[in-house]
Amino acid sequence: MTIKQKVVTKLFHSISIIVLIALVVSCVYGYKLGIFQSTDAFADFIVQVGYFAPLIFIIIQAVQVVLPVIPGGISSIAGIIIFGPVYGSIYNYIGIVIGSIINFLLARRYGKTLVQSVVSKKIYEKYMGWIEKGDRFDKLFTVAIFLPVGPDDFLCMLAGLTKMKLKKFVTIILLCKPLALLVYTLGFSALINWATTLF
Repeated sequence: MTIKQKVVTKLFHSISIIVLIALVVSCVYGYKLGIFQSTDAFADFIVQVGYFAPLIFIIIQAVQVVLPVIPGGISSIAGIIIFGPVYGSIYNYIGIVIGSIINFLLARRYGKTLVQSVVSKKIYEKYMGWIEKGDRFDKLFTVAIFLPVGPDDFLCMLAGLTKMKLKKFVTIILLCKPLALLVYTLGFSALINWATTLF
């Protein structure tokens, strides 16, 4: 690696750390203000941003996948309420895909120590056996992401501990994630429509 490449690499890492710290501080600050404690509070915050609402929402969705400070259910439901079923689902999808890729890359770089620090010992031990299944892990991971159940955020980190290529991981996320989000969106939309008929 040349001196120029080393400088660029260090600069990139420094910027990444600064951005991560800024996001963490923002999330903690928002949590203390109560923004992430209810769907209504979160929706009000996003609406106040104006034209930048979609971008801010996507960033928040990506962050909530990586940092468990924000309840994912609140932000996902708020996205549907604020932007509607179609755009809400699209923005949810983009943010969650970005966050999932970040989880994969973080686990690949920092290993088991990072993964153990973000999940309970019970979940960690339950799914770590998947890694020992070799090529079967890819199939299990694909099914888990395809279905709207399971700890997807953790499984993305778990995938980062395997020999799975980034290209394959991204392909699985892009193709399989929409179904879970679609089921979630349709289910919530149906619930809203049902609730409106009662009042």
